[in-house]
Amino acid sequence: MTGRLVLGGAPLGQRGDVGPRLRQAMADADVLAVEDTRRLHRLAKDLEVTLTGKVVTFHETVERSRLPGLVAAMTEGRTVLLITDAGMPSVSDPGYTLVRAAIEAGIEVTSVPGPSAVVTALAVSGLPCDRFTFEGFLPRKGGERRSALAALAAEPRTMVFYESPHRLADALTDAAGALGADRPAAVCRELTKTHEEVRRGSLASLAEWAAEGVRGEITLVVAGAVAGPASLTPAELAAEVAAEEAAGADRKEAIRTVMARTGLPRRDVYDAVLAAKRP
Repeated sequence: MTGRLVLGGAPLGQRGDVGPRLRQAMADADVLAVEDTRRLHRLAKDLEVTLTGKVVTFHETVERSRLPGLVAAMTEGRTVLLITDAGMPSVSDPGYTLVRAAIEAGIEVTSVPGPSAVVTALAVSGLPCDRFTFEGFLPRKGGERRSALAALAAEPRTMVFYESPHRLADALTDAAGALGADRPAAVCRELTKTHEEVRRGSLASLAEWAAEGVRGEITLVVAGAVAGPASLTPAELAAEVAAEEAAGADRKEAIRTVMARTGLPRRDVYDAVLAAKRP
């Protein structure tokens, strides 16, 4: 009977965010694979949890070499709990390789959900949250970073990045150049910790603020691009509406969908449909 892999969401800062399930998982795990053993023992002490399982490091420099031993332990029936320094494992943290290896070995993979800096920053940013994309860390080198940002210039979804405090000013300056100085954004610093700060404004104003120096863990949220009205002929607009109707939408719903897609006012789309019906 095989064991299982449990992904444990660690607190971003406040230990009180840890629920009873993670406490129990920490106490019961046969093996605890952790990014930093010192952080684990500090967390266990704060939570008054007695660790009975074997503790092994699992960070980027040993990640690949640890896989065979951890998979073997789970194959033999043991439960492995994976905890990174903060937030959910695998989200710009170690974990993906172990999850893939466990799945390929037919081992159950589950989680004890917990905080994530991505969704926490997104929620408090004040920017649209209905659709977003997580881009992880931007490249360290300026040229590569500017190229990556230029490729996102037309991205309509809100974008979330992780960034190092000592590169934040340069990243914001490059973002202002690639995405527009007036693009709304939010810098979320030290989320859930004592000195939590959320600074909102344009990319240009945030770059100016960050130039003075910023410390702590940083999550950057940037508004998506606002699409301008599409350039379509009346016949093309009518064809778009007809395609939506053919897919099952009624006339009003089809017109609303084309309005949202093209950025055009209702009158333009409606008139195009009427014109297409005239002899």
